[in-house]
Amino acid sequence: MKIILKLEELFMLVLAIYLFTFLDYSWWLFAAFFLAPDIGMLGYLVNTKTGAITYNIFHHKGVAIAFYFGGILLNIPVCMFIGIIMFAHSSFDRVLGYGLKYSDNFKNTHLGAIGKT
Repeated sequence: MKIILKLEELFMLVLAIYLFTFLDYSWWLFAAFFLAPDIGMLGYLVNTKTGAITYNIFHHKGVAIAFYFGGILLNIPVCMFIGIIMFAHSSFDRVLGYGLKYSDNFKNTHLGAIGKT
C-alpha cells in the first residue's frame, strides 16, 4: 500500500509541475521557492504543538488548493504560484514519507513514524 500511496503523490507532483507551465513565471523561481513551505518548521522553536500547527498549515494540500483557486478566481497569479509550490512541495515530501505532523513529536506523522522507531 505504501508504494501505491507514494506513486499517487508522485503523480500529484507531476500535476503541480504541469500546472506551473501555465504560469508566466521562470523555472528558477519554482526551484528557488520549492522548499519554502518548510518555513512552517520554525514553529517547532516554540514547542511541538505550535510546530505541528505551523508545519501542517504550510503542508496541507487543501490550503494549497485554496491558494491556487483563489488566485484563479481573483486573477492573482502569485496566489496560483503559492498554491502550486505548496502542493508540489507537499507531494514531494509525501513521496519521501514525510506527512502531516501530530503535536506530540516531529517524527510522528499521519503516514507513520519517520526514521528508526
